[in-house]
Amino acid sequence: MGFLVLSCLLLLWYWLGYGLLPLRWQNPRLAGPDAALRRAYRAAALGRWEPAARLFEDAGQDWERRSLYAQRLGYLAARRSDRWLRAWAAARPDDPDAALVAARARVLHAWKLRGRARAHSTSRRRFEGFHRELLASQDDIARALALRPDDPTPLVAEIWRALGLGYPNREMRALWSEITVRAPHHFEAHSSALQYWTAQWRGSKRHAWDFAEKAAADAPPGSLLAVLPVMAWYENHADELGDFGFRSARVHALVDAALADVALADPGHPRLPEVRHLLAYFLYRQGRYRAAGEQFRQVDGFTEALPWRYSYAKSLYYRAIRTKTARKALTERRPR
Repeated sequence: MGFLVLSCLLLLWYWLGYGLLPLRWQNPRLAGPDAALRRAYRAAALGRWEPAARLFEDAGQDWERRSLYAQRLGYLAARRSDRWLRAWAAARPDDPDAALVAARARVLHAWKLRGRARAHSTSRRRFEGFHRELLASQDDIARALALRPDDPTPLVAEIWRALGLGYPNREMRALWSEITVRAPHHFEAHSSALQYWTAQWRGSKRHAWDFAEKAAADAPPGSLLAVLPVMAWYENHADELGDFGFRSARVHALVDAALADVALADPGHPRLPEVRHLLAYFLYRQGRYRAAGEQFRQVDGFTEALPWRYSYAKSLYYRAIRTKTARKALTERRPR
């Protein structure tokens, strides 16, 4: 009994000392704190579109931020209610921001209809709805792009259309050229395109690795694209090698390169929390528990990121790994 109490006290000390929250319900919609987005999300859930419109106006030509906002608000429209989005479009018929969210929501709705099961476990009815909505999304994407031609964000939505409809590689490369002309180092565009090139979709392990390696090599420091090889390794090998693979010298080097890039990134980069989640997981699997704890501390309370989103119970999965990290960090030897 005394040992259990002592263990609990030590774990509480770790949480308080490292800034981690006590175990509680996690936010499953965001990867990290963003007060403005949370306010807009809550308002939209209650039927008010004006905070969402201001969010995009404030973002201006910050394409990374616009893609995050379109993704998260599009998810709300696709999964819960789009009443607020329809009211926005009615009030401002030619608003490129409303058109962008509508395009993203249409694609996300298609993927909702498909479900998360593998192809052999997905019903014909689901596939028909999936393909019908993806085909219909072409007009939504084209309209959003016509209203703001310099914005790459509608084309990020088209990557997921390409993935679902099975664009041939040459068409994907043409789409990729259109995106990179507008934003050569766009994080969400790269992470989405990586999915297309994976073996489980339209590419192969080699395609995924080559794409990630080239993107990381060409990117400026602090772009966060140094994490793409980590993502590619995870997509290619996470289920094959166990901890041995995660702890190899090669994967250590990939993680260290991504950590160095994170150190150079703008602290306000909208995709930085997603990168921290993935690095926290890799550091945990590598036995670098204190370093993992530092990453968890920055994003605690949020779970919409890799690898948690691949789980059917992502908040529970996140909490389990975070708690194990906290416990193991107590006994981890400090580097000399």
